[in-house]
Amino acid sequence: MPMMLQFANVLVFLVVGILFLLISLALSSLVRPFKYSAEKYTSYECGENPVGSPWIQFNIRFYVFALIFIIFDVEVAFLVPWAVVFKKLGMFAFVEGLIFIAILAVGLAYVWAKGDLQWVRSEERGNVE
Repeated sequence: MPMMLQFANVLVFLVVGILFLLISLALSSLVRPFKYSAEKYTSYECGENPVGSPWIQFNIRFYVFALIFIIFDVEVAFLVPWAVVFKKLGMFAFVEGLIFIAILAVGLAYVWAKGDLQWVRSEERGNVE
């Protein structure tokens, strides 16, 4: 019988959680405005009034540059715990760190050679005359 009481505690917790969710949704639907103003439907960017259409196409370089930054930023964040315990781990950790940094250097060299770090290119790829 004590095992059933443990399951009953979980059931009571779930029921209370679901009731809290339903009550919160019901109260919020009573408080919210039913008719939005035209300002509600405009796009919002840092407190500035929008100029032009929000449906524009961005150059792919923005995304590529951001992805490259995120990849190298996360990889460098992996080096912080390694640097903290570097002396305790000895030569094995040093070699692993060098291999990790070498892999990062190869990736950086590849991106650099490909030309993805240049914000403005003099000629696009594929347009060789």
